[in-house]
Amino acid sequence: MARVTFSLDESTIARIRQTAARLRKPQSHVVRDAVEEYAARAGRLNEGERLRALGVLQRLRALGVLHRLRESKATRPATEVDRELQSVRAARRAGGRRRPSA
Repeated sequence: MARVTFSLDESTIARIRQTAARLRKPQSHVVRDAVEEYAARAGRLNEGERLRALGVLQRLRALGVLHRLRESKATRPATEVDRELQSVRAARRAGGRRRPSA
């Protein structure tokens, strides 16, 4: 095994020592385990980064869908759509599809 020298701040040294004492392991093992764990997840996004990336992708997809809808041609006349919307609103005000209790 190679011996190396690093400069670390006092709080990091204290955390290494506390962890080593709690786990009853040599400090070098604690550092080795920490580096191994960090290297294993270094290429992955953390939870915050993942959620931000998903939010951006979802917004872009939604914008794409809205753009395609806006650009597409109507399949029915506007008057027919207006009548259907009025019918839906009236049904909602009346309680939707609920059947009266017997």
